[in-house]
Amino acid sequence: MSRRGAVEHHVTPPDTRYGSRTVQQFINKVMLSGKKSLAERIVYKSFERIENQTHKSALETFEAALRNATPVLEVKPRRVGGATYQVPVEIRSERKQALAFRWLIASARKRPGHSLEERLAAELLDAAHGQGATIKRKEDMHRMAESNRAFSHFRI
Repeated sequence: MSRRGAVEHHVTPPDTRYGSRTVQQFINKVMLSGKKSLAERIVYKSFERIENQTHKSALETFEAALRNATPVLEVKPRRVGGATYQVPVEIRSERKQALAFRWLIASARKRPGHSLEERLAAELLDAAHGQGATIKRKEDMHRMAESNRAFSHFRI
């Protein structure tokens, strides 16, 4: 039994431009070494680039990309009788969002291109249209969970 107390969840305040908690959490994930103003500049410039390319609201595109990149199932290793099985489990909503953020940012950083604003905008547009590295990663995770569905009775 764990001796630690209950985890206090921090409520992130909404961002200044769009008034969205989700955008602020995304900015916090983009941030490296505590450089929040740089992370804000990167995210906002990529949103401006999206608006210029699509002539639609960047917030709608961002939310569509997030919806498409959010996984539903993942596999967790479960040791039963000396063998380790990959058991598919549903993901909590906070973890779903965290995984989607992480995958979007990692895919944007790996992309070829000049600036991170440009690469992030391209990755968000691809994810909003249901393609790109982030969507492939989500589909791979779902495929793995589907193929290990036979072990779902070992659910944790």
